[in-house]
Amino acid sequence: MAQAHGENLKQALDTLRAHKMRSALTVFGVVLGVSVIMLVAALITGFDQTVQENIKQFGADTAFISKWDQGMHSGSPPLEERQRKPLTLEDAIAIQDGSPAVKNVTAFIQTGWMQSHSVRTKAGEVTAIDYRGVQPNFGQVYANAATLAGRFISEGDDLHREKVVMLGENVAPVLFPEGNAVGKDVMIDGADFLVIGVVEKPKGGIGMGDEDRRVLIPFNTFKKIYSGADELNIRMQAYPGHLDQAVDQAREVLDRRRHVPYGGKENFSIATAEQQVEEFHKIVSMVAIATVVLSSIGLLIGGVGVMNIMLVSVTERTREIGVRKAIGARSGDITLQFLLEAMTLTGTGGVIALVLVNGLALLVKLTLQWPASVPLWAAATGIVVSVSIGLIFGVWPAMKAAKLDPVEALRYE
Repeated sequence: MAQAHGENLKQALDTLRAHKMRSALTVFGVVLGVSVIMLVAALITGFDQTVQENIKQFGADTAFISKWDQGMHSGSPPLEERQRKPLTLEDAIAIQDGSPAVKNVTAFIQTGWMQSHSVRTKAGEVTAIDYRGVQPNFGQVYANAATLAGRFISEGDDLHREKVVMLGENVAPVLFPEGNAVGKDVMIDGADFLVIGVVEKPKGGIGMGDEDRRVLIPFNTFKKIYSGADELNIRMQAYPGHLDQAVDQAREVLDRRRHVPYGGKENFSIATAEQQVEEFHKIVSMVAIATVVLSSIGLLIGGVGVMNIMLVSVTERTREIGVRKAIGARSGDITLQFLLEAMTLTGTGGVIALVLVNGLALLVKLTLQWPASVPLWAAATGIVVSVSIGLIFGVWPAMKAAKLDPVEALRYE
């Protein structure tokens, strides 16, 4: 039986080699459809890995509290969100005092996404900075705010509203190309600040997300300079293993302080790293569904092409089929021969797609520094799908070949 399968496979490969152009055109749809599946899987896998790393760098036992609902927004936030009253420093203090499962709480303030800021020296300027006023414990709560050089903002800096600043790792070299930014002056929105430290760039990140444009000044200094700023956000750190309890306790505190009625809609949001990852996975799922639909079109085209070429092949080899039947070949042997030929044709397309996509993934990885690679499940799925297309669309031609009358087939010219 194995010998018969091997002979059928050899005949299938000989047929493909004998009709190279026709086989290539036929398999194009299969290559296209399978390539889309594998390429999107490779990109999504790399993107998913990077996003999870970025989100979890904020801290595994932390939660982010904002007046804005978390997740993707299409356009500007809804009116109901825009009308919510801002969070306050007192809210952060109340969470710390009223939540036994909470280890630490930090607040930071910004002027809102509508207002842009810049920092400059004589040597250079950085615009569209991530500018915020932070508390001294910001670096303790945020796992991605380690000090690379100098020191972090202190209690004294915040208490006395000192004009000191910490620069992001990508900001400092632009302002001070000669190096060593600590101890030098910069100008932020026209005001002079003394650089006391450089904050380390978060690991991971893609494109603009790979640039650390953070510019951090003391919380009270920010409030003094931008008296109208009210975009305050909170990040709390729970004791290990108690994040769920901390979230529940913080929610109860904010419900009371912000007068949320029992069973009513909350006018704030609390998001953990796991919830943010889940939100991202929902988006990925929608992309995956769209990918399946698009790739199915290519696979359908490829399948129809396979059916056509196999029907042509049956017609061209009618006499050969008659000879094989005359010397004892059964209908099952003929069916298997043509099915194997169709599966070999589409399987070859799957292998070509795998090689092509791996090459593209390597190119993306080298040029964009994106950890793109075809996952094993996507490669296996692509090959199985491509072979299955040959099996499904090769059934009719194979059955047509098997039903040929040997006498009539031998007379065919």
